[in-house]
Amino acid sequence: MEDAAAGPGAPRAEEEAGPSPASWLQRLRNEVLRSSQLSVSLAEAPALAVVAVERYMAESPPTPPSSALPKPPAPAYCYDVTLADGSRQEKCYLAPPLSALVQRNALRAGCRLRLTRCSYLYDEKKLSSGFLCLERLDVLRGPSELPPGGREPGEPRRPPLKGGRSHYLPLWNNEDPYGDIWLASRPPERVEIEVSKLTSLGHLEMNWRSRIHFSPLLAYFEVADSSGMMSMVLWNSLCPEWYNSMKIGTVLLLEQYGIKTSYPFKTQPTPGDLQMKRFTTIEISLNVRDPPTKVNIIPEKMVKPEWRLPEVRYRFVTRSELENLPNNHSCDIIGLVIFVGRVERTRKRESSEDFWIHRWAHVVDGTSDQPFILELFATSQPDVFEHIHPMTYLVCTQMRVVRDITENAPRTLYLTTSNESQMFITGWHKGQPYTRDAKVKNFIQWIKTQSEADQMKKTVIGGYCPFPPAPNSFLKYCKNNKVESVLKAISEMEREIEDLHYREHKRFAVQGIISAIRYVSHAAEDASRMEPIQEGRVQSASQTTVKNTGISKDCVTKGKKRSHRNKEANSVLDLQCASLEQQQHPRMITRKSRIKRKIEHHAEAENLHEFQQEDSVPEQNILTEPDTSQPDKADKEGVSDAPEIEEMGRTSHDSWQSGLWTMVKDNLIDHLHYCTVFPESIPRKFDYMHKEFLIQQYNLHPAVHKLKEYRTNKEIHEFKSASGPGHYEVTILGINHDVAIDVAFPPIFCPEDPHLFRIEDIQNDTLLSCMSCISVCQQDTASNEKLSNEIVKAAVDLDRQRVICILDICRLGEDKVEVFLNKIYRIMETDVVNLV
Repeated sequence: MEDAAAGPGAPRAEEEAGPSPASWLQRLRNEVLRSSQLSVSLAEAPALAVVAVERYMAESPPTPPSSALPKPPAPAYCYDVTLADGSRQEKCYLAPPLSALVQRNALRAGCRLRLTRCSYLYDEKKLSSGFLCLERLDVLRGPSELPPGGREPGEPRRPPLKGGRSHYLPLWNNEDPYGDIWLASRPPERVEIEVSKLTSLGHLEMNWRSRIHFSPLLAYFEVADSSGMMSMVLWNSLCPEWYNSMKIGTVLLLEQYGIKTSYPFKTQPTPGDLQMKRFTTIEISLNVRDPPTKVNIIPEKMVKPEWRLPEVRYRFVTRSELENLPNNHSCDIIGLVIFVGRVERTRKRESSEDFWIHRWAHVVDGTSDQPFILELFATSQPDVFEHIHPMTYLVCTQMRVVRDITENAPRTLYLTTSNESQMFITGWHKGQPYTRDAKVKNFIQWIKTQSEADQMKKTVIGGYCPFPPAPNSFLKYCKNNKVESVLKAISEMEREIEDLHYREHKRFAVQGIISAIRYVSHAAEDASRMEPIQEGRVQSASQTTVKNTGISKDCVTKGKKRSHRNKEANSVLDLQCASLEQQQHPRMITRKSRIKRKIEHHAEAENLHEFQQEDSVPEQNILTEPDTSQPDKADKEGVSDAPEIEEMGRTSHDSWQSGLWTMVKDNLIDHLHYCTVFPESIPRKFDYMHKEFLIQQYNLHPAVHKLKEYRTNKEIHEFKSASGPGHYEVTILGINHDVAIDVAFPPIFCPEDPHLFRIEDIQNDTLLSCMSCISVCQQDTASNEKLSNEIVKAAVDLDRQRVICILDICRLGEDKVEVFLNKIYRIMETDVVNLV
């Protein structure tokens, strides 16, 4: 595919054989190689499709001499971008200055780009050919219309282009398996087992230091035999080879394994059988050498009772039992998903490029009016994690209880995944040992008594989820941190926001004065049929690009930051900056169909099938199918470009401003506008007909472009909102009266299921409680009075008072940033000021 002998100026084999190749990418490669600098600038280039964006570890920088000046930290990761021109694919290296385009999900699989400068790089330590390096590019509006293509049959997958790495990492975290090096399940094999030559875990622990060769071991993974339970570790290439084959209940015959002292900081699972002995000082080590381990999976029908292997047990709890469990208690749960949030990311360490990915879910099991609230982190099961959706049966094992039992505070109670957790949804239940558990069977019996149509009314997917709620007091919010390290200056917020990566969520505390409130109705915006416009940005009919040195700071950053002394100059800048909004919400052109579809074999029948196969339960009273022949009317969500709040205090039903704001707003140094509520921020009613589309919208963007496997003629803002009929824009004035920031407060509630988003979580926050409560009333009465007297009274009560505002911030992708007001703390002299 590549010619190692070709050098600068040398003709390629294709050119010698005849006319120039049809592929534009091939011609580009030839042109770059002919350049004396191995680099070209491109004035006119066609649009190219981005097939894949893949991540891998960067090379470690050379250690500088002790006398050398310190260098800035090198990037931790590199990115390879596979491009397609319609007839050829080319894997290219992305120059590190452009990495921010990937980190913000502006450059992504499925988009289009136009190259403006590229070069050719060789690895001087290898004799193989080099590769194209993308140095400057424009990301274009709209999705790619070119087919993704693929590798030729039999063509091996190329490793990462730089650094000598052998494989790619998942694009957004380091926990999930990624790529085709991970082998599918291996079938069990028939092996002859001499029981007399087997050893036990207990015997290993007593004798491992005196032995060089160990007898064969028969065990589970996390492994246990009749003598107890021990950890086992797969190393290096054995991990992708065997990972997908080892499941709970799998019986293994291990030979030529190693024994090592246990990693001291490893967390330990809680066995279902609390009487089982735990061996924590050593662990079994499986590797391809030293010694080369032999692994065999024993078929279930070959497992003999005389081996006395322990039965797999669980610790299932019901929602009603959860109330009495202590903090950090380990348990397993099963339930029906009624809400699943979008996938978000949290930085593992400050300034790190490594992230945890997680989502929130609500699950009911019929034993309580309250749902299980689950914080689900990725558990190396991307096929499960990415397909959790409402109306599926979710099993989570080794969950840990998180509860707040502080007096005089709303009680926070939820479950979070541990390092040993596993998750299972429809399609994964068959054959799992938990299907025989009594509480699992009880849940299945309960679900048969329920109406699917009634349960569907309660289902919600995606959007902003203000959980866990901020504590009642700022002292508790600070915990062990100093107040100075928790508080951010409003003037620093822009830099903090600029550093956010794609779907990264952070919570900040700022001091300020609540100076203005305005209600924005979503219904009024629906009439305009426009996408939301972020302040300082306008929609342009011309083609929009993301410039080659990263996302344009003029359009993205300065467009949100407006000095009121220079409003006219900034207005000119605004007109020059085109919106990227349509990139994120392209209308999908699909064939409409009026045929009433069966909902994926009937949502609940599909779920029940796996459990009934296991237990031979007669199928009766299965939930009725929801009627999808009359889809809900589209409730389009968005925020219009609204006029500024009136000068005179409360002059209309939808706004209020303080006298202080009237005096200072025209003399601000900076006024940041982050009050846009994007369609992705709004929780939506779940629609089973459009299940795959909705799942895709709230998952992270895939690394490799795939052709759509669903049909829909809707955009995300057309799905019915599960929250209030509008939102509030709140202006926070800095305590020095020189800067201000506009943020949003979305009153989130679900009339069909008031437990889904709970107003009581902010019950001690008078202003936010009033704004949430009045929205509930509006849902019932369609009142035209958007700012009630209660809201105005609560706002006036805070007039000119210093408060601490907790802000939830998330980059939704590209330059779209969500900034929501989560909590307001009054500053009490006795409990806050004395800390500073």
